[in-house]
Amino acid sequence: MCRETMPQTSVVFSSILGPSCSGQVQPGMGERGGGAGGGSGDLIFQDGRLISGSLEALMEHLVPTVDYYPDRTYIFTFLLSSRVFMPPHDLLARVGQICVEQRQQLEAGPEKAKLKCFSAKIVQLLKEWTEAFPYDFQDEKAMAELKAITHRVTQCDEENGTVKKAIAQMTQSLLLSLAARSQLQELREKLRPLAVDKGPILKTKPPAAQKDILGVCCDPLVLAQQLTHIELDRVSSIHPEDLMQIVSHMDSLDNHRCRGDLTKTYSLEAYDNWFNCLSMLVATEVCRVVKKKHRTRMLEFFIDVARECFNIGNFNSMMAIISGMNLSPVARLKKTWSKVKTAKFDVLEHHMDPSSNFCNYRTALQGATQRSQMANSSREKIVIPVFNLFVKDIYFLHKIHTNHLPNGHINFKKFWEISRQIHEFMTWTQVECPFEKDKKIQSYLLTAPIYSEEALFVASFESEGPENHMEKDSWKTLSFAVCPVCLFMKMCLYFLPEDQHSQVGVRGLIHGFRLDAHAVLLRGQLISTALFMPEVEKTRNWSPNHNEVTM
Repeated sequence: MCRETMPQTSVVFSSILGPSCSGQVQPGMGERGGGAGGGSGDLIFQDGRLISGSLEALMEHLVPTVDYYPDRTYIFTFLLSSRVFMPPHDLLARVGQICVEQRQQLEAGPEKAKLKCFSAKIVQLLKEWTEAFPYDFQDEKAMAELKAITHRVTQCDEENGTVKKAIAQMTQSLLLSLAARSQLQELREKLRPLAVDKGPILKTKPPAAQKDILGVCCDPLVLAQQLTHIELDRVSSIHPEDLMQIVSHMDSLDNHRCRGDLTKTYSLEAYDNWFNCLSMLVATEVCRVVKKKHRTRMLEFFIDVARECFNIGNFNSMMAIISGMNLSPVARLKKTWSKVKTAKFDVLEHHMDPSSNFCNYRTALQGATQRSQMANSSREKIVIPVFNLFVKDIYFLHKIHTNHLPNGHINFKKFWEISRQIHEFMTWTQVECPFEKDKKIQSYLLTAPIYSEEALFVASFESEGPENHMEKDSWKTLSFAVCPVCLFMKMCLYFLPEDQHSQVGVRGLIHGFRLDAHAVLLRGQLISTALFMPEVEKTRNWSPNHNEVTM
């Protein structure tokens, strides 16, 4: 882990932290001195590296003393991993208790001047906590504990108010971070795209009136750059504690209790949804094209876009595009694929070959990582891994290695590795995108309507008819499901309140024939339909709500 990227000691403390009280780890200070409770004896080191310890000893190892300040890699790793065992507000409460014990010892001693140095180190620890994991303090209990600790340490700073000033700056930065995240979540929720069943509706329009991706951007490199913009924007909203929720949630499922706050997985879900939407958009753009020649061009265009994503280091968009072209409605278009020059596509699939745990992809990712570390320009720093595979790696790392050793100690060696991978991921997310933003292209990528899975198959079968019994059976089922009556009823009845989801009638002029439709809904889902001639309906006793429509 690169220590220089960790939070550094604030300049505010430079006037009160001397050489022996600098907040930096000094030689010989790798292990905590015999502070409160003497818990350092429960810590096990190997080659100077902490590998295990009791939870209490690890918590004591986090809290500074007059002569000790924890290594920043340890601060990050323990704060990240501790939420597997206790919520942040409980850890903060325990830190507060240890601080009180330390303070009482210093007040009883002859050198009360050290009390100010100790207070400055405590505030520095809290500052690093609030900067690395600001969203721990969305919880009112955690914020209350933070206020209690800062109130205690300011009592020794009556002379020049240096500690008070640092606390005020820390609190202001924390509140700004919390407000920014809340606003971002609200904005993302409003802009979240919905998959809509628009297959037949879009297909009935003249081809010239259909706006597709090639009409917005015909340069594969430019589109790959705009995808990279979107990727970095979305992945930047993911934070270390969000990723650790994966581990916490798995433990809560294993133990049949909820330790992780699932509401904090919003950023993870939003980023995963983006991958799925991009895959479906690729499939939609291909399947909606009527002419085979144009479909061939569309496939070759997306192959070139995926290749440019690979060259940039945007592996997530590359995988999403390949996944979209491998969806069944696209993959079955054999006549179209026969006209495609697939040499470049074969190379891309080779890089994403799942055999040997995606060995080829991991080799390419390692190469991109090395390029990023030695980069001379911001373009060379871009590394966007396949997010689903990254989550899978964290999952298996957690499941293969136990949290506790046979002696009851926490297996801290395991959490060093989880922390290393998460920290590396976070380093990638903080790269600023060097490409010029094109709002028109990004707007299309984020808001263009995408077909549902059923509509994709319908469009695919309309382009190239079913070839075997299974496809013919699917086509018959889909033909009924997307008939004009059913589609229109789904569209109209979706907006009805749930208290009216019983029996609803829709009357329409469909292809010149006047027909009545009777629908039965259950919790918003259309579960049955029937068609009647008008005179047949008049003999029935029920009186459904009617909407006069024309199709």
